[in-house]
Amino acid sequence: MPWDERFSLGVAEMDATHREFVEMADQLVAAPDESFPALFEALREHTRLHFEHEGKLMKACRFPAIGEHNGEHLRVLAHAEIVVRAPDRHLTLATRAVMHGLR
Repeated sequence: MPWDERFSLGVAEMDATHREFVEMADQLVAAPDESFPALFEALREHTRLHFEHEGKLMKACRFPAIGEHNGEHLRVLAHAEIVVRAPDRHLTLATRAVMHGLR
C-alpha cells in the first residue's frame, strides 16, 4: 500500500503521521511470521496515539461527525487488540487485515 497523494489532507502533521502508518503497514506485509506480532503491536500503538491526537483535534475544531469518526477509531482499535492478545491464533486474520482491510 504505497503512499498516494490522494491520502493527503493538506495538514502537514496529519499527513506525516499517515505516511508513517503506511510505511509501517508496508513493513508488516513483507514481514516474516516471527516478526509480525512485534511489528503489528508497534502499528497498533502508533494508531492508538494517532487516534488519541486526532480525537483532540476534532474536539477542538468541533468536527461535526466526531461521534461517528470516534466510533470508527474504537472499532479499529478493538480489532487490533484481539490480534495483539493472541497473535499466533490470529496471524492469518491480522495478515489479511493489513494487506486488504487497512486500505
